Amino acid sequence: MRIEKCYFCSTNVYPGHGSAFVRNDAKVFRFCTSKCHKNFRMKRNPRKVRWTKAFRKSAGKEMTIDSTIDFEKRRNVPVRYDRELMAKTIEGMKRIGEIKQRREHVFWKHRMASSKEKQKAHRKKRIEAVKSSALVQPMASPESSKIREKIKVPAKNRSALISGEGRSMTMDVD
Repeated sequence: MRIEKCYFCSTNVYPGHGSAFVRNDAKVFRFCTSKCHKNFRMKRNPRKVRWTKAFRKSAGKEMTIDSTIDFEKRRNVPVRYDRELMAKTIEGMKRIGEIKQRREHVFWKHRMASSKEKQKAHRKKRIEAVKSSALVQPMASPESSKIREKIKVPAKNRSALISGEGRSMTMDVD
């Protein structure tokens, strides 16, 4: 059983799953989901899309240089069936899996240790900022310190309110 890799996100594509795109130059691109195929058609770079393996490797979140990764590569050399060879191969695959898992755990521990140091530095800066802001007294707002006074506006003349009294808009004739 041949397990292919998705061209975009590098996940396993099992037989009968996913889709394949064959370009005019006969290059075959295999995709695990339509999501990967659509991103490929949009000409997105897998190294810039955060959920792909390529991004994780380029951002330093997964191991890139390790001898156990080389065993995962496809080999196109046909080998005649031999029961002993198959048993040794399966034992070797298990052993390589254990080694790979142990190395990934060490890599993860190292990565988390460096992130804890960054978190401690960030907390320290935040504490210093809080202490320095406590030294600065906030200014009192002008609205709370002043008592609002009522402004007295003189009332309009009664003649202005009653139509026909007071000034008229008509012209006086001599």
